[in-house]
Amino acid sequence: MKKLLYSLMLIFPVLLLRGQKSLPDSIPAYFTNEKITLDGKLTENCWRKATKISNFTQREQNTGEPATEKTEIAIVYNTNIMYIGFWGYDDNPGKIVAQQMKRDFRWDTDDNFEVIISTFNDNRNGYLFVINPNGARADVLISNEGEGFNKNWNGVWDVSASITNEGWFAEIQIPFSTLKFKKAVNLIWGINFERNIRRKKEQILWQGWSRIYEIEKISQAGKLTGLKNIKAKNKVELKPYVSGGVESFKADNPEESYTKGRYKLGGDVNIDITPTMKLNLTVNTDFAQVESDRARINLSRFSLYYPEKRQFFLEAKDLFQMNVGHRNQVFYSRRIGLQDGQEVPIIGGVRVFGKQNKTNVGAMSIQTIAKDSILTTNYSVVRIRQDVGNQSSVGGIVTSKFLNGHHNVVYGADFTFSTSKLFNDKNLIINGAFAQSQTSDSVNNTNSSYNFYLSYPNDIVEYDLAVVGIQQNFNPEMGFIRRHNYRMYYTELQFNPRPKFLPFFRNLNLKPLDINYYVNEETNKLESIFYELRPFGFTTKSGEVSEFNVQWLFDKLDEPFELLDTVIIPVGEYWDQRWELQLETFQGRKLSGEFFVNWGDFYTGKRTRFSTAANLNVNKHWNMSAEWSRNFLYFDVLNFVTDEVGGRVIYAYNPKLNSSLYGQWNNEDDEILFNFRINWIPKIGSDFYFVVNQVIETGNNTFKFTRTTVLAKLIWRFAL
Repeated sequence: MKKLLYSLMLIFPVLLLRGQKSLPDSIPAYFTNEKITLDGKLTENCWRKATKISNFTQREQNTGEPATEKTEIAIVYNTNIMYIGFWGYDDNPGKIVAQQMKRDFRWDTDDNFEVIISTFNDNRNGYLFVINPNGARADVLISNEGEGFNKNWNGVWDVSASITNEGWFAEIQIPFSTLKFKKAVNLIWGINFERNIRRKKEQILWQGWSRIYEIEKISQAGKLTGLKNIKAKNKVELKPYVSGGVESFKADNPEESYTKGRYKLGGDVNIDITPTMKLNLTVNTDFAQVESDRARINLSRFSLYYPEKRQFFLEAKDLFQMNVGHRNQVFYSRRIGLQDGQEVPIIGGVRVFGKQNKTNVGAMSIQTIAKDSILTTNYSVVRIRQDVGNQSSVGGIVTSKFLNGHHNVVYGADFTFSTSKLFNDKNLIINGAFAQSQTSDSVNNTNSSYNFYLSYPNDIVEYDLAVVGIQQNFNPEMGFIRRHNYRMYYTELQFNPRPKFLPFFRNLNLKPLDINYYVNEETNKLESIFYELRPFGFTTKSGEVSEFNVQWLFDKLDEPFELLDTVIIPVGEYWDQRWELQLETFQGRKLSGEFFVNWGDFYTGKRTRFSTAANLNVNKHWNMSAEWSRNFLYFDVLNFVTDEVGGRVIYAYNPKLNSSLYGQWNNEDDEILFNFRINWIPKIGSDFYFVVNQVIETGNNTFKFTRTTVLAKLIWRFAL
């Protein structure tokens, strides 16, 4: 019996690994010269001739079980374009969840179909395309099997979908010029498919359906075969733009008020140097259509991180990044063209990026104009990453910032070891990084940073371990550093069991260990500690999520810091204990919401932090959301409240024409910011925007319209 049990222990992981592959695990593409009308009806003869795959398996709710609804996929192509056909049969099509229609919709709330394509078949990188039954589109650039997840990338592709009494169906059109791939007579690409049936909370995949994998885990995908003699039709892409409008500012002093026109011309030129390398030239770059950042009240002594939203910097964003621990970045693109929240115009720039064999290459140089007291500045970065083995890599980076009489250079190296075959089928990631800065007018010693990180990200057990160091004089002027002169030790252990004796729960979420331990890098003296215990958390089979956390914090202040204009936290050592409760309802319902509360000690006083959010999907055209955050702060000499409010209304007339109104207010800045935007896509790759920005000051219980901007912008794509 012991020998039998021992044999089963050895055999079971192997069977489980094999169970993530379902035959057939390759799909042949069918060549056709037949004209395909993109209507979501799949009536052309080529769809009947193409090979269909239908062997989908549940990832959720019942891992390893067959899909409850029939799903079929076929792929056809001609010399320049690939078409993906989707047959999503449904026994109850009246209950299909399709609440959104706009470009880059939030797909985790709707029925959807996802396809990931790895054109280099490198077990690392890919293009993710997502659609819903309304024909809404979203796309993501995937790097390092999901570690890089650039959902702001917008590729040139199209889709049409239809809903019938049999289910929902779609045709996806992807020009080969949208993809980068090696030139070869006969290509083999990595590919995988996922379908989500929201009302059932059912998630099915073609390959790699284990809960420890997502569709981004491209090393678990199947293969696309049969692509022969394909080519990108367009070698040169021109994207000129013209924008114009008016800006009005009303000041207390009439002499400072003004109304002036704003007009701008510029554009980008994209050239395919090789099938896998792209040259991008930009002139008079403009970001007028980009939505404003959400203004946040900072109640910590460290910098806030704001994500990049500007489309120019989003393509190949993940290639240029090098992380040195806990969001510390050697290169942070928001340092270019933005200073203190204000735009600094970009004269022009050049970028080269892509992949040559197993080498990922990115180089960029941008020149900004002189504005007020800001000197004209050059920003440059070179990044190289070499694939090693099946899923690992090594790389290096150099950034430089040059202006009159001053320069700052940072150079660094990093590595990633990744495997999905630990103990036969488990994930393990180990990475490390080192960087050093050189600044012309600063002390250039103790000027390094380093990071070591180990992650075991699996279904039942998750474990992370990290060491991060930022020396006193490390100064990446093109990067982002949240705090300086520290060394941090971090470890986290989490269990996600799925007990069958609790019928309403999909899994529990228990965290006995989560600690961040900071010491001064120079003196080794303790600076701060964060420890979190999660005795109870869960996700239900209906999609609700909840967790309860207990937190202990230590912070040693060697100098006072200004919390707000009216509160100064003095020098001292502070031990705080806090409690936290989070609740989130299933996002696929017409009405869903989130609730968060954290309460306990806060330096010399107490704080209760509260936030709530609600989402209302009226129908596929109208989507609304609102959020409110409040801090109650209690100190011996003063009590006060901070409020942050935001709301958004989206109306999508169809997948290529939508409008949005976003508003926000907080009682620290005492101003309301409104952003109204219409986006029309006259043809795929081209955009028209109409934007209104309004600032309203709310101090002294008054409403004062101070700054109004109205503009229109047209970007037109020419493919040569």
